[in-house]
Amino acid sequence: MNRTQLVEALSQKASVSKKAAGELVAAFEDIIKQALEAGDEVRLMGFGTFGTKQSKERVSRNPSNGEMITVPAQTKPYFKFAKSYKVKK
Repeated sequence: MNRTQLVEALSQKASVSKKAAGELVAAFEDIIKQALEAGDEVRLMGFGTFGTKQSKERVSRNPSNGEMITVPAQTKPYFKFAKSYKVKK
């Protein structure tokens, strides 16, 4: 499912226009982004948790020429689903 399909499904499920559903999706994304930039974690009970993780500085190899390069430390976003979303095989 892509963003357009999500907006369409949300508009049908919530009985709102596609424009309003698109604005809701955009607002949700903005709120999550602002919270992560502020260093906060967003927990949606029964759905999952948005957060950030720190990666350490490391030395890696450039695959095109074999040169060793230093990859700087980064803050990376993550999402962890709630246990209710685990797929059983």
